[in-house]
Amino acid sequence: DPCRNFHCKRGKVCHADKQGKPSCICQDPAACPSTKDYEHVCGTDNKTYDGTCQLFGTKCQLEGTKMGRQLHLDYMGSCKYIPHCTDYEVDQFPLRMRDWLKNILMQYYERQIIIPKQKYQFLCCVQVKKIYQNDKRLMAGDHAVELLLHDFEKNYHMYVYPVHWQFHQLDQHPADRSLTHSELAPLRASLVPMEHCITRFFQECDGDQDKLIALKEWCHCFGIKE
Repeated sequence: DPCRNFHCKRGKVCHADKQGKPSCICQDPAACPSTKDYEHVCGTDNKTYDGTCQLFGTKCQLEGTKMGRQLHLDYMGSCKYIPHCTDYEVDQFPLRMRDWLKNILMQYYERQIIIPKQKYQFLCCVQVKKIYQNDKRLMAGDHAVELLLHDFEKNYHMYVYPVHWQFHQLDQHPADRSLTHSELAPLRASLVPMEHCITRFFQECDGDQDKLIALKEWCHCFGIKE
């Protein structure tokens, strides 16, 4: 099969011509496999798609058009009303996000999920263990903004690694110490229905408006000292 090891980007599928030469053509959205309701996704055109296959197949067919350039995955789940993010809410967002990232690491540690290898993996794992051992003072849950702010100021060192860890989890294609729209998409798309300020937060993190969030910009947004 000439298509076996031939890779196509999302929205395209491999097709072999009469001579057996493989190439990528747009996925027919109508040919996408059926999905469950929980697999539906919302596009930036505010239209619900049966799944990512249908969304990216549609985007591919619109390639070269303004509509095609503007169509992206907005968030997981069927389209719904997303309330406007106020100035107050976006200011408080880093407090909840930092706490959430810390709790994710704690869950990984409890389940003994291996953290991807890094240059100083042993040091990182020691840091996570220390955070875990000291984290009993503030269990996971919905905490008041005042409590989260007080905890961040008092236990600042416990939040630095989770913020850096999440950045490097996203910085993959390529790993260049900056996050593109595509690299941010997996995190953003899963959180929009629950955290309606995440889109504005990422937009404002891009201080120089170059459509990339550098590590320095990312840390600044989360209140990490330079």
